[in-house]
Amino acid sequence: MQIRFIDSIRQIDAAQWNRLCPSDYPFIRHEFLAALEDTGCTTAATGWQVRHLLVSEGEQLIAAMPGYIKTHSYGEYVFDWSWADAYRRYGFNYYPKWINAIPFTPCTGPRLLCTAEYHTPTLIENISNSLTALCEEQRLSGWHCLFPDGDLSVQLREQKIPQRIGCQFHWFNRDYKNFADFLAQMSSRKRKNIAKERRQVQEQGFSFETKTGTNLSTADWELFYALYRNTYLKRSGHKGYLSEAFFQQLGASMSENLVMICARKTDDIHASEVVAASLFLRDSTTIYGRYWGCFEEYQFLHFETCYYQGIDYAIANQLQRFDGGAQGEHKIARGFEPVITCSNHWIQEPGFRAAIENFIETEAASIQAYAEDARAHLPFKQTDTE
Repeated sequence: MQIRFIDSIRQIDAAQWNRLCPSDYPFIRHEFLAALEDTGCTTAATGWQVRHLLVSEGEQLIAAMPGYIKTHSYGEYVFDWSWADAYRRYGFNYYPKWINAIPFTPCTGPRLLCTAEYHTPTLIENISNSLTALCEEQRLSGWHCLFPDGDLSVQLREQKIPQRIGCQFHWFNRDYKNFADFLAQMSSRKRKNIAKERRQVQEQGFSFETKTGTNLSTADWELFYALYRNTYLKRSGHKGYLSEAFFQQLGASMSENLVMICARKTDDIHASEVVAASLFLRDSTTIYGRYWGCFEEYQFLHFETCYYQGIDYAIANQLQRFDGGAQGEHKIARGFEPVITCSNHWIQEPGFRAAIENFIETEAASIQAYAEDARAHLPFKQTDTE
């Protein structure tokens, strides 16, 4: 078994990489990672230096992991700023580090590409040892696996790579016939609140258009990027992690995975025009709420465009789940349920390793309590949900 690292996704054939993907989860595919790299979103200059891991037996590629050497913690959504600050205060360097993650994408899914035949404890052990050696050779503070599926996280934990947990909110489709059927499962007050929010959006003159696949044009991507950039500029003062070229390339290479919902505003002065849009990715079971932008803020427009329209789409297309991304307690009242997420962390410096392991253990109790409390506040008539 040979393990090596490459510094560009283009050094491996797309078909060879995708053949290892264990599902149709979109973010792990060669096309998605290539779009990030080709358009300059993941480079050493942006703090995302590509360093993917490949495992071969002879001439045959048997496993791969997307990986990056990071010089900051932006765009990861597993927050380790306090760890970095502790390193700094004691005169150590927390950066650079190596992460196995999908850039800017806090969505749980495969982080190890491997066929079932080769997905063994021996493979995990060899990968773990190789990553540890990489950190020692290149003076990286450690390596981290972010938002892996549960099986991989448990396997890493069995290799003594501590598991950290977090909490997100996902919506689950329990064979709803339509949005009204979904609302019917809620308490009267919560049901009325959502109906009121949706009605107020309509009364403001909004209509919605869903575009998918090849129906998305170059002009659509130009408009979406303008919305996305405008929202980032207002909220954070920069243009966002992603470029217009990224969205254009994604539209060309992964059209079957894309859903754009556009909010059109009509009034007495202006003709109908798009003032906001949300962009989702999807696979055969799940819709992933990823990107949003608007030119102007309107009451409840964000909830409608990013959540209620996504639920409508999931029901209409018989998808099982809606992954709305990181954080967001406001999702609870809208029927999104707490879900435990995982990450695994190996720290090279022994003193910090012990301290971080203690932190993770203490934090886990509070995360579990938070999830239980959130579940108790779900809006459904009965709380014996999955």
